[in-house]
Amino acid sequence: MSFLSIPLTLIFLTVALLASMFRVLREYERGVIFMLGRFYKVKGPGLIIVIPVLQQMVRVDLRTVVMDVPTQDVISRDNVSVKVNAVIYFRVVDPEKAIIQVENFFEATSQLSQTTLRSVLGQHDLDDMLAERETLNADIQLILDKQTDAWGIKVANVEIKHVDLDESMIRAIAKQAEAERERRAKVIHAQGEFESSQKLLEAAQVLSQQEEAIQLRYLQTLVEIAGDKSSTIVFPTPIDLIKSFTSPPEKNSE
Repeated sequence: MSFLSIPLTLIFLTVALLASMFRVLREYERGVIFMLGRFYKVKGPGLIIVIPVLQQMVRVDLRTVVMDVPTQDVISRDNVSVKVNAVIYFRVVDPEKAIIQVENFFEATSQLSQTTLRSVLGQHDLDDMLAERETLNADIQLILDKQTDAWGIKVANVEIKHVDLDESMIRAIAKQAEAERERRAKVIHAQGEFESSQKLLEAAQVLSQQEEAIQLRYLQTLVEIAGDKSSTIVFPTPIDLIKSFTSPPEKNSE
């Protein structure tokens, strides 16, 4: 029985080794193959053969990774403390570099994203963080993409999700916005008064060119006043108006 068990064991080991030689990689996966510890090649997708003992394979996912950057405490250029978090989209474009050049490319990208986020936002004012997010996103993405290129990583996009302020800063911003609205209202009112005074000056200049025009305007004003519900109306009568009606017309000298 012992002699029979040895061949069965060998057959079982042989089948197990042959089965372990075959690996199936999905369309979005690649296998980084090492031969006796040295890089050999990148294989996949589909069915590949890995020689047991002599070769080892590290599986790499090429799909885009969505990574949340934890909330970071940032002090802006105008000395305002805020809490900022973001999300980063990246993927592996060179499996060889992603495995050989860095120990853990996911962790390395995460740590680099946190430090870059603090560094870039710390160079801007609070108003820029709130109003210029697209520009800040592009700056952070460009820096990360340049630094992770040596790891075979492509940073496709960076989005700042939240910029959280404390209650005192929110109240200060609200007061600032209210003061700005009041300033604009006063400026608009002053501009309206200025334009109105200009129009009145132009009207006065037109009326002053003919005495009859002033008299007609005066009579029109009386008609408007008479249309009110008041029963008694007291109004001054300009002397010039009376003279225009009582003075005889000038005779043409022959």
